[in-house]
Amino acid sequence: MVLDVIVLVLYAICMVFIALYTRNRAKSVKDFLLAGNKGLNGWMSAFSYGTTYFSAVVFIGYAGKFGWGFGLSSIWIGIGNAIFGGLIAWLLLAKKTKNMTVRLSAKTMPEFFEKRYGSPLLKTLSAIIIFVFLIPYAASVYNGLGNLFETILNIDGTLVVVALALLTALYLVFGGYFATSLSDFVQGIIMLIGVVVMVVFFMLNSNVNGFEGVKKLMDSGFGFFIENDGSKFLQSPIVMLISLICLTSFGVYGLPQTVHKYYTVRDKKAIVQGTIVSTLFALVIGASAYFVGGLSHLFFENSAEFASNTDNIVPIMLNNVIPQGLLGLIGVLVLAASMSTLASVSLSSASVLSVDLYKGRINKEASDKKVTLVLRIMCFAFVVLSVVIALLNKKYQITAIAYLMSLSWGTLSGCFFGPFVLGLYSKKITKTAAITSIIGGLVFTIVFTIIFGLLNSPAGVGFGEVLKAGVSLSPLTGVLCMIFSIIITVVVSLFTKKPGEKIIDEAFNKQIENEIK
Repeated sequence: MVLDVIVLVLYAICMVFIALYTRNRAKSVKDFLLAGNKGLNGWMSAFSYGTTYFSAVVFIGYAGKFGWGFGLSSIWIGIGNAIFGGLIAWLLLAKKTKNMTVRLSAKTMPEFFEKRYGSPLLKTLSAIIIFVFLIPYAASVYNGLGNLFETILNIDGTLVVVALALLTALYLVFGGYFATSLSDFVQGIIMLIGVVVMVVFFMLNSNVNGFEGVKKLMDSGFGFFIENDGSKFLQSPIVMLISLICLTSFGVYGLPQTVHKYYTVRDKKAIVQGTIVSTLFALVIGASAYFVGGLSHLFFENSAEFASNTDNIVPIMLNNVIPQGLLGLIGVLVLAASMSTLASVSLSSASVLSVDLYKGRINKEASDKKVTLVLRIMCFAFVVLSVVIALLNKKYQITAIAYLMSLSWGTLSGCFFGPFVLGLYSKKITKTAAITSIIGGLVFTIVFTIIFGLLNSPAGVGFGEVLKAGVSLSPLTGVLCMIFSIIITVVVSLFTKKPGEKIIDEAFNKQIENEIK
């Protein structure tokens, strides 16, 4: 226990050092959001992308819940993340996003929408949606971390959440995006070492006994290929697994905190490095997390042992498998994954309030220095608000960690997927289509959450239970919403006025010195 605490303290000291080291690197809005003019190399960009992608939600919420539900076949989620959320995402989006955001001088996703489509309304609308729906995602990360430390180190979860928030706010407020990227690089190395240690100890554990345990799971129907269990179609394992692969893999195409990593990549060489490194990082982290979760049937005989909270599955297993002294390392693994994600989410949310709403709508004459100050304040405010939501969720058990994340990812990607991705490639996508997708995606999420809740709830239950049942199908809702966004964006663009020549020229044709060729 003492050694575990020492490891955690050393990690905290490292984060404080990064905050102090980078305190003078964010003197302007561009410094704070984009790490200055040069941009980041491929390794730092890839690690920043990967550590933002994977957090405590994956290690604790997703790996435990879906590892128990699907067995070893849940590993396909991690593989899908590496191929579609890593490799394909970088190939499709990195260069296009970098070049267009440079041409438009866009520092945030709402600013991109405003300048790409010539619509201040799009800027305001997307900014509000981003802020509102990143809060439950941040809260889910805090909840996952609190559950882990309560179980494996017997440390009060509330204390952990508050300490994590203070550390994240410290280096984020001090150093902005550069501090976040530098800490992401350190945290990414910790994550890679941690997952290797974790998998090795699980494979050596007597409950698993190497590949004997893997064979046992395959023989009992929890192997690498999923089997139908007779559930309703919407709740069938194959539908849920495909939904989760699609949501967690393609969802990053429309998330402001992951897309932002392309804004800051330095050059073509950095993009090539970032593509390779982010893919390998996602494969190692994602596959390892879900593999460990898939071993849960070797440790538990039935779900009664964690019936009230599936978020405890992985923490309980870790407590039984990882020896004292190394639990601190695993704690730091999840802590690192969480802090990097929280910093990126907080930065994305703070930027839409300060740059897009304050500077864009409230005080257009605000100086760069003043906007940077507002950015720092909003970063801190978002961290505080997320902590409050997380603690309320912990107290009242509003919903599971995995579903909080799915609801956030699905709504944001469902609103932005079409206007952002198609807007990078086609000159014909219209302002009306983008507005329709964003508003329609929000309405779609609300309506289908209620519909799925009604379809999967017993007759006569209250609205609260209906809503809870609907949220439990949020991965499927999110995927359908992304498909809706693509279709509605294309269809509406066919029948509405095309963007003006000036807008198209700025977005597609203007050549700038630091554009990536």
